[in-house]
Amino acid sequence: MFQFADRIRALPPYLFADVDRRKTKAVARGVDVIDLGVGDPVEPTPSHVVRRLCEAAQDPANHRYPSYIGSLDFREAVARWYKRKAKVELNPKTQVLTLIGAKEGLAHLPWAFVNPGEPVLVPDPGYPVYRNATIMVGGIPFPVPLVEGRGFLPDLSAIPKHVARRAKLWFLNFPSNPTGAVATLDFFEEVVEFARTYGLIAVQDAAYSEITYDGFVHPSFLEAPGALEVGIEIHSLSKTYNMTGWRLGWAAGNEEVLEGLGKVKTNVDSGAFQAVQFAGIAALDGPQEPVKRQRTIYQERRDIVVEGLRDMGLKVFPPKAGCYVWCRVPEGYTSEEFVGKLIEEAGVVTTPGLGFGEGGEGYFRVSLTVPTGRLREAVERMKDLKF
Repeated sequence: MFQFADRIRALPPYLFADVDRRKTKAVARGVDVIDLGVGDPVEPTPSHVVRRLCEAAQDPANHRYPSYIGSLDFREAVARWYKRKAKVELNPKTQVLTLIGAKEGLAHLPWAFVNPGEPVLVPDPGYPVYRNATIMVGGIPFPVPLVEGRGFLPDLSAIPKHVARRAKLWFLNFPSNPTGAVATLDFFEEVVEFARTYGLIAVQDAAYSEITYDGFVHPSFLEAPGALEVGIEIHSLSKTYNMTGWRLGWAAGNEEVLEGLGKVKTNVDSGAFQAVQFAGIAALDGPQEPVKRQRTIYQERRDIVVEGLRDMGLKVFPPKAGCYVWCRVPEGYTSEEFVGKLIEEAGVVTTPGLGFGEGGEGYFRVSLTVPTGRLREAVERMKDLKF
């Protein structure tokens, strides 16, 4: 009876639908399904952050409409975080913008800068929001391949010049979801030069930058000389502080880019709940031991998964960061076929690589955000498979 708008019909098919269907059928059969498909931390938010929320929620001043761009207190905490982490100086009034989670900022950014028919550079494989947000505004997602032979880093020289000249945005994501690839400061310097040459906005999604292993420290894009001239970094408290449901993050960097994003936000949302922002300050300024503990937990789980997949004879790519493991499917299977086999025969849900773009075909993703005991069980079930 009712028709969706063209922008909705232009979205790619939901490639995880078959996974959901198989999972539902397995549960209906009484299978004890272990879901390694979703990256939602099972560990709770640090207690001092929860306490601060409770205190702030009791204050009637926080019950009213918040600032569209976020409280200055929270933005100042973000600026302090960058100074400690990366020795980057930011003006919290003009170079930091509060988001209702990183996803919100990523999805709204094309509305500020992309006209219908204009290309946007998106990683392939990559987080689907980059592609889908581009389609929603009538832009054209141009896939930038992340290939195994390059450690899943893009080859900037392979991006056609005529596309780069017309592109408005370039979405980057390091540490990468889904591949786990990490970037170096030298690479970010190349990104700055590329963006400056072609006049496009670089957008680094750094949601996983604090989940790192083996002593590795991931650089901030804003550390690269000239980064503030050409782009922004978007970050979230979701994975760093186990605050996925709290919906709080930020965009930091170029003032003009943030102004454009802020104009969109003033028209479509009313800002993040102020009590949550006070909790965010407690997370950023408070003790960081919970972050260190979470890294240790994920590192143990990473090692369990990597060892198990190798024992199965699969080609796995041990990540230096992030909460996922990226792996090749066995020969003779598509990514959807193998993920379906895992559900049907092992009761284990993973994510087919094709869901992240054509470049993800032939791979699958395992999430580390389930209890360690359940993860061990899932790996043992997978190892019993015949293929």
